[in-house]
Amino acid sequence: MKLSTRTYRGAAAAILAGGMLLTAGCGAGGQADRSHSGEQRANDGSKPAPAPIAPDGGGGAPAVGVDGGSEGQREDDALQDSRPPADYLSTFALDVDTASYGYARRTLADGQRPQPGDIRPEEFVNSFRQDYPRPKGDGFSVTVDGARTRGAEGEADGEGWSDGEGWSLVRVGLSTRPSDRAGERPPAALTFVIDISGSMAEPGRLDLVQESLGILTDELRDDDSIAVVTFSDEAETRLPMTRLKGSRERIHSVIDSLEPTDSTNVEAGVRTGYDEAVEGRRRGATNRVVLLSDALANTGETDADAILDRIDDARREYGITLFGVGVGSEYGDELMERLADKGDGHTTYVSTSQQARKVFVDQLPTHVELRARDAKAQVAFDPKTVKQFRLIGYENRAVADEDFRNDRVDGGEVGPGHTVTALYAVRLREDASGHVATATVRWLDPRTRAPHEQTGSVETDAIDGALWGGASKRLQITAVAAYFAESLRGGSMPGAPGLGELAERAGSLAKSTEDGAVRQLAEAIRQAQKLRD
Repeated sequence: MKLSTRTYRGAAAAILAGGMLLTAGCGAGGQADRSHSGEQRANDGSKPAPAPIAPDGGGGAPAVGVDGGSEGQREDDALQDSRPPADYLSTFALDVDTASYGYARRTLADGQRPQPGDIRPEEFVNSFRQDYPRPKGDGFSVTVDGARTRGAEGEADGEGWSDGEGWSLVRVGLSTRPSDRAGERPPAALTFVIDISGSMAEPGRLDLVQESLGILTDELRDDDSIAVVTFSDEAETRLPMTRLKGSRERIHSVIDSLEPTDSTNVEAGVRTGYDEAVEGRRRGATNRVVLLSDALANTGETDADAILDRIDDARREYGITLFGVGVGSEYGDELMERLADKGDGHTTYVSTSQQARKVFVDQLPTHVELRARDAKAQVAFDPKTVKQFRLIGYENRAVADEDFRNDRVDGGEVGPGHTVTALYAVRLREDASGHVATATVRWLDPRTRAPHEQTGSVETDAIDGALWGGASKRLQITAVAAYFAESLRGGSMPGAPGLGELAERAGSLAKSTEDGAVRQLAEAIRQAQKLRD
C-alpha cells in the first residue's frame, strides 16, 4: 500500500481542486440520477434494493445502485441491463452510523426477521473494531487490502455472480486518531431532545434514556454545558443551556422527573431543540443536538426533509450537528437515519444498559470533538486489472464523482478514534497483475475548513490470498458482517456461505479474537437461521 498526503488552502485550494478533479459521467460508480450539489446529499428516503453488478461494458465500471428500478427489483434482473457503465470511480460520503445493525440484533432477539429496507450493510460492517493503523495527526490513515472469495474450499458463489471465479473482497479502511485525554477536547454544549411520548413508556425506552443521561451528567466535565428539551404532542424546554459546574443536582432532578405522556411530534422536538442549541451555543465549543427517541412520529411533520428544512439555516450557519440515539423494540429507523444525515451527524441504537453505558459514558464524552467535516471517499479502480466491482452498501451516501472535491457538497462528520470501512466485491480480469485501486479520502479541518486528502492503493498480489483462514481476522469479521447483512436484505455477494456456515465462522472468529461483539454477531446469525428454517 502506498500513501500520500495533500493539503490545499485558500485560493490555491480552489485552483488545485479544479485542476485535479476526477471527472466522470455519474456518481458512486455510475448513477447519474444520484448527483447533487450544494448542501444536499443524495438521499431520497427510499430504501434501495441491493446494488447490482453491471455487465462488463468494454472497460466500464458497474453501477452501485438500482438505476430507475423499484425497491423490490431483483439483482438478476438488473444484471441484464445492457447499458454500458460510465467510469471506474466510486464516490460516497463517510458514514459511522451503526443503528441498522443494533436494531437488527434487537429484532432478531425478539424472534422476528428485520425488514429488508432497514438493513444497511455499511452499518453492520462499521459496528466492529478494526485493525487499521492510527494516524499521528488529526487526519485519516488509509488502509486497502483484501482476499479472494473462492479458494481450495470452493464456496458456492452467490446468485447472479457468474461462476464466482476471479472475485475478491477489497476492504478500504479509514481511521482517525483517538483522543489522548478527555481534558484535551474543547468544551461541549449538548442539547438533549428527549421523546416522552406514550410509546416511550415501554421498558427499555425512557427509563434507559434517564439512566444513561444520569450517568453522563456525572461523567461530563465542569466546563461542559447541557440543555434539556422534551417532546410529546408539543415540545418544552426543561433546562436551558447550563454549565455542569455547580448544577449537577439540578440536572439530575430534571432528568429524574421525566414521564411519558402523549403522541410523538418529532418535528416540534427537533425544532425547539435546535432553537435552544442556537440560543445557548458557545464559541469554541462543540455544539451538538442529541435526539433520543423511538422515532415513531405520528403528530406534526413526520417527513425528515420537512423537519430539517425548518432548522437548516441555523444548522449551516452555526455548525450544530445531530446525534441520533434510537431506542425501543419498534423503532423508526428510516426517519432517524435521514434526520442524522440531514443534520450532519450519525445514529446509533441502544437496547440495554450495557449498550447505553458504552455510548454515553465510554464514547460521547470523548467523541464530542470532530476530527473531520464533510469527509468523502473516492476509490478509482484500474480498468487494466479490474473487470467489475460493486460497493457493498452506502446507497444512501452516494456522491457524484465530479463532486468529490466540491466542498459545498455535504459529506460525513467523523470524530476521534473512529474507523470507517467500505467493502467492495471486485472481479479481476484474467491473468491480471499490478495496480488494482487507489482510495482517496478528502475532508475539511473542523476549525479552519481547510481541505486535506490522504490516499492508499492496493496491488493484485495483496488481494490474492484466501479469505477464510489466511486473511486478517478483522477482514474476515468484516466479510461475515457484510454477508450477513446482504442475506437479511435478500441480496447476494460472491462466495457467500449459508447462514449455518456463516455462524460457525463467526463463532470461530469470536474465540480466536476474544471479541464479545463478534460473539453477539454469531448469535444473531444463529437466530436468523432459526427464523428462516
